[in-house]
Amino acid sequence: MIAIKNEHELQVMRKACKITAAARALAGEMVRPGVSTRSIDRAVHDFIVSQGAKPSFLHYSGYPASVCISVNSTVIHGIPDHYVLKEGDIVSVDVGACYGGFHGDCAATYPCGAVSAEAQKLIDVTKESFFQGIRFATRGNRVSDISHAIQTYVESNGFSVVRDYVGHGVGRQLHEEPEVPNYGEPGHGPRLIPGMTIAVEPMVNMGTYEVRVLKDHWTTVTADGALSAHYENTVLITGGEPEILTVTEGL
Repeated sequence: MIAIKNEHELQVMRKACKITAAARALAGEMVRPGVSTRSIDRAVHDFIVSQGAKPSFLHYSGYPASVCISVNSTVIHGIPDHYVLKEGDIVSVDVGACYGGFHGDCAATYPCGAVSAEAQKLIDVTKESFFQGIRFATRGNRVSDISHAIQTYVESNGFSVVRDYVGHGVGRQLHEEPEVPNYGEPGHGPRLIPGMTIAVEPMVNMGTYEVRVLKDHWTTVTADGALSAHYENTVLITGGEPEILTVTEGL
C-alpha cells in the first residue's frame, strides 16, 4: 500500500531530508585524492548523529556502514573501507537519515580531482536525467512517466540505465511502495497523488546496463567494468510542481 503523508508527517520528513542532504554535501566535500572511503563514512555518521538523527543504512538488512560509497565501476552499495581515493576516480555517495520516525534518502556522484571528459559527461547526464524525470512527477501522471523520461534522456546521450535496481517510495520505511524504475514505457504504474513521497534515483552506466553482485552480497558493479554514476533525491508529489525534499536550506 502506498503511504500518503499528512502535513504534520511531511514537516518531520522535511527535517529528516534536510539532514540527509547535508550529509550528502559533507561527503561530497570530502571527495578528494588521499581520503579513504571509511573516513567519509565516519564523518557522515557523526554528523547525522549530531543532528539528533540515525543513519538509515547502518545495519539495514545487515549493511555494515552508514554510507554507500561506490567508486568507478561500482554502481551501488559499495562498502566503505581502507580504499584511498585517487585523482580521476568518480565517487557515488548514497546516504539516508532517520529523524522522528521518517527517512530521507539521496545520492550523488562526485569527481575526485580532475576526471576524464567522458566521466564528467556521465556524471552530468545522470544528474540531469533526474530532473528530466521529475518534470513528470505531478498529480495525475503515472510512475512510469517519470521512468520513461529518464530512460529517454540517458539513452539519447549514449549511456544505459540499470534495470536490476529501481527507485522507491520512502517515509516511515526506507523502502516503501511504489517502485520507481528508471526505464519503461509511459502510462503505467500507480497514479501520482499529493502526499506521495518517492526516491527517484537514476543509476546510469557508460556501457551495458547489466550488473553483478560481488561475494560480499552488497557491492554491485557493472558487468563490463565500465564506469557508473548515481543521482537521487526524495521528492514530494504536490498539487503543483514536485518538491525536492533533500535540500539543505533551513537546516
